[in-house]
Amino acid sequence: MPPSSAQTGRTATAAKPRRRRGEGQWALGYHEPLNQNEENKKNDDGLNVRDRIIDIYSKAGFDSIDPSDLRGRFRWFGLYTQRAPGIDGGKTAVLEPEELEDRYFMLRVRTDGGQLTTAQLRVLGEISRDHARDTADITDRQNIQYHWVRIEDVPVIWEKLEAVGLSTTEACGDTPRGMLGCPVAGVAEDEVIDASPQLRQIYEEHIGSPLFSNLPRKFKTSISGCASHCVNHEVNDVAFVGVRNERGEVGYDLQVGGGLSTNPMFALRLGAFVRPDQVSEVWAGVCSVFRDYGYRRLRSRARIKFLIKDWGAERFREVLEKEYLGYALPDGPAPELDSGLRRDHVGVHRQRDGRFYVGFAPRVGRTPGTKLVRVAEIAEEHGSGRVCTTPDQKLIILDVEQERIASLTAALEAEDLQVHPSTFRRQTMACTGIEYCKLAIVETKGRASSLIDELERRLPDFAEPLTINLNGCPNSCARIQVADIGFKGQLVVNDRGEQVEGYQVHLGGHMGLDASFGRKVRGLKTTAEDMPDYVERVLRRFQEQKEDGESFASWVGRAEDTDLK
Repeated sequence: MPPSSAQTGRTATAAKPRRRRGEGQWALGYHEPLNQNEENKKNDDGLNVRDRIIDIYSKAGFDSIDPSDLRGRFRWFGLYTQRAPGIDGGKTAVLEPEELEDRYFMLRVRTDGGQLTTAQLRVLGEISRDHARDTADITDRQNIQYHWVRIEDVPVIWEKLEAVGLSTTEACGDTPRGMLGCPVAGVAEDEVIDASPQLRQIYEEHIGSPLFSNLPRKFKTSISGCASHCVNHEVNDVAFVGVRNERGEVGYDLQVGGGLSTNPMFALRLGAFVRPDQVSEVWAGVCSVFRDYGYRRLRSRARIKFLIKDWGAERFREVLEKEYLGYALPDGPAPELDSGLRRDHVGVHRQRDGRFYVGFAPRVGRTPGTKLVRVAEIAEEHGSGRVCTTPDQKLIILDVEQERIASLTAALEAEDLQVHPSTFRRQTMACTGIEYCKLAIVETKGRASSLIDELERRLPDFAEPLTINLNGCPNSCARIQVADIGFKGQLVVNDRGEQVEGYQVHLGGHMGLDASFGRKVRGLKTTAEDMPDYVERVLRRFQEQKEDGESFASWVGRAEDTDLK
């Protein structure tokens, strides 16, 4: 049920912007659910399913699970049924959920900000090994994602996670999901501000609270003072971006309404400066505006980006300040952006304390539990007790003394974890794909890994920054619209007239200065089989035609359609 004004801090006398009844906005008095998802949330808070999992479902087994929990509230604790093996992509949009799902689960673990102790990483690896058939993926939200999890094992998994301070609470669902933070916050030499204290405060004060457990849709947060903007703030629902104002004070620029999927939008600056001590309450205010004014009629229009698109930044800021904060935020500067070509932390970098951090690249985030345990061992063997996940499906070991870098690098690369990877290994990402995801149409992880091998063989000297992102469906979990080359999975017809797995191609997407979404050339698609040939062809044309210092995205912006096919 909607919280009261006293709970939310809304000013009862504030004027309420009007909108037609059909959007189902709570703040306008329209509380009756307008779809099955809203009905399910009204019937019972998703947070309440935890006790049923522990006391009933884990003991009675999969067949005892109430469907409204199974396909709804389980997400509030990071659980989705995974795709049953052998169902091809042509049936994804045809079959009912119960026909697509297996009796096993994907389980997502929150690792907000990506910063882990080696003890936590070891437990994450052991859970993968013991309860998830050694599966583990590092996601582009810095989470760890398992597959093949049985409902009977979930309580013991939770016990192991919670013993080291980790959780799956609100890892999925219509909730504030895992928050992005710079993995090298607090150690990077060039950071604007260490955002770790603010990120922890939001987590401790608001995650798992019933005040924010029924949002119109998922809500993604980034908070960072990283100088290279590694958290990709432009495509988050709410972003706190480190800045220094004209008086030399460090704080955050507040941005709202970023998101991708089938209607990509960049976040809008509200123009406000947020002090570090204000971040938690401002975050709660933005989240409350979304909860109360967000559109609940159609799931396809329920993200906060649609609200701010209709309202604009000025009106959103006014409602936030007058109805939720009770005070005005001062105006502030925009963040200093670069070209956004490489926002990761791969390689060897000096820390502010004189030690080093070492970033390295698993293959498109796929890192079995046994390998996670080995990474924890390697880190400890080289004097480190901290390992981080990144928003680009990579890993970082912190606090390494200079004389141990060579040994650490050798140990990692012996495990196929490259510290000095090719551009293709370094900057290729992929979503879960049809192997496990019920929404997917095509395979992604294995295909991306094979593509890396092919491109390294065919273009061994290619050194330009270049992102290649593969997605198994239109939802853009792998950020295809902001990649240099983005592949959106779909079924296509090959030159023999057969329907096969393939991809629509997006070209030249990028963030940072002059951010733009990828260009779609009419009819530009490729089969999965022909993908390596296509990428090689377009990259060779880029090398032939580019001007000195020109990026791939800039070249795409001026290239002829024929050069992009």
